[in-house]
Amino acid sequence: MRGVKIIFWTLWRIWFYVLMAIPILIMFPFLVLSILTESGYPYFFKMARIWAKFILFGMGFRYKVDKEQEMEYRKSYMIVANHTSMADIMLMLALTKNPFVFVGKKELSKIPLFGFFYKRSCILVDRNSSKSKMEVFDLAQKRINQGLSICIFPEGGVPDDESILLDTFKDGAFRLAVDHGIPIAPITFADNKKRFSYTFFSGSPGLMRVKMHHHVATSGTNVDRKVIREEVREIIYSQLLQFESDTIKNGN
Repeated sequence: MRGVKIIFWTLWRIWFYVLMAIPILIMFPFLVLSILTESGYPYFFKMARIWAKFILFGMGFRYKVDKEQEMEYRKSYMIVANHTSMADIMLMLALTKNPFVFVGKKELSKIPLFGFFYKRSCILVDRNSSKSKMEVFDLAQKRINQGLSICIFPEGGVPDDESILLDTFKDGAFRLAVDHGIPIAPITFADNKKRFSYTFFSGSPGLMRVKMHHHVATSGTNVDRKVIREEVREIIYSQLLQFESDTIKNGN
């Protein structure tokens, strides 16, 4: 039985990368045209959402979203979520209609084909370079001024220990949000680790539950980004515990 599962997982993981490539190849000329100028980014974003939904559907993932508050169209937000899976990127794109730019690790730009567009459409950060981290703030400011939102996974990466429910949050997302006075839109992903973790021989098709929380204001006097950081982390952490409780209660 274990041997059958290993074969399934191997083929399924390969299929994931095939699914990543198919829409990129089909839309390639239009994707290239959309990233030639900054004004073309909203069109690129629409195609990225198609790409994301294609992958989620092809992998057998379906998602159920509980929204406490909608994002206003053409308004900038700092979108943050827990990070446990490569599927987090696709699910975030599928969920969010407001054009946003990911702040992501430089290493992903090395993925063939995907990396070509990733490094031209996202704000890349080298986590080992203080200069790179400072450049992120300048690039994010530019994108916010263009009316775009920013998306950051504030754990700063996926913990190697998959037993960690939610790692500590880095300051970057909250500093940006406070400095620019944009609201924070917290999102909790319940099942992405179970469905498609970074452990190769794991995962399965199925439901991905999502909670989109009330937004957290950052404008006003005496705003402390560290207080806001811990407030947002507590929102996501409490929801993860609630999802776990619901799973046990329902026997899933």
